Amino acid sequence: VYDAGHLKAHPKQKVTRIFFYYGHDPVSRPNEEPTVNSDTSYNAFIATTVRGAKSPEWAGGWCNHASEDGKTGPVHCGMECDRTLASLKVDDKGRLFLSDLQPDIYLDAGSEEELGAAEYSRQALGKDDDNFRLDPIPAATCKAEFARIDPVDPALGPPLRERLKPDQAFCYGRDYDAAHLGSHPDQLTRSIRVFRGKVELASFASGGDAANWPDGADIAVTVTTRQKSAEVTQTYSCQGEADQWRCAASSKMSDSSCDIAQKEIFLKRGANGTMMLANPNSALAIVDLCSKAADGKTKSDDKVYRLQPMPQSACSP
Repeated sequence: VYDAGHLKAHPKQKVTRIFFYYGHDPVSRPNEEPTVNSDTSYNAFIATTVRGAKSPEWAGGWCNHASEDGKTGPVHCGMECDRTLASLKVDDKGRLFLSDLQPDIYLDAGSEEELGAAEYSRQALGKDDDNFRLDPIPAATCKAEFARIDPVDPALGPPLRERLKPDQAFCYGRDYDAAHLGSHPDQLTRSIRVFRGKVELASFASGGDAANWPDGADIAVTVTTRQKSAEVTQTYSCQGEADQWRCAASSKMSDSSCDIAQKEIFLKRGANGTMMLANPNSALAIVDLCSKAADGKTKSDDKVYRLQPMPQSACSP
């Protein structure tokens, strides 16, 4: 960790904090869906925080001795796409000397040409961000630094995969009053409900895999609009994706005249127990999903909904 005096004396150094960890993946991913092969083959990880940044960036790679026997000499750390992460040496005091740190370790290969010189220089590490001498510290301190990369927002709480269980019914919704609709003249939705009821629970119980929850979970979305007071319900099949659910329209409970599987909505945790629903590409039954009105991006003011938890009776018949 570099103090203000050091950084003032090295104006071309962007890095204010640097940590190197050797071992199993220390990166905390509380907001991501766990994967089957979550333990990567990387054995080396670096985290740096640059001037003005609130959290670190990180990269992983493989470190091995460069000698033929693989046990002696300098240590070279490589990355995917045959790129170099860094070179390592340890002195007799246990300090790690890290050199050959590439300025583009957080950028894609070939990004200098793609971004242009000015933008590449802004995003890449600085000219003096190399030849670091790192003191040995407890592994727990390193892991705590990596945990800063993707912290849980206390206001949001756990992601949906933890908040909602495979065998749990739920109901979220919102009713829009005349005042709201008057101030949002381009909004079609009058009421909306997002739920899992008996039908959806039975479907997952018979064919779902709780170990991979929420993959394969069905949800139903019921809407009414300014034009139609009658309820229209559409079923969606969901997959976990980072801290959200990506839900594709399903023909299980509808007789659509077209392929609606490409119509997707996204569910995400909201603050204080709410649920956010994103509808970027006309995938709600506020319009006929097989009509031209549903082509492309959502044109009306029905792109994002903040839904409140409701009694199950407000959703399921």
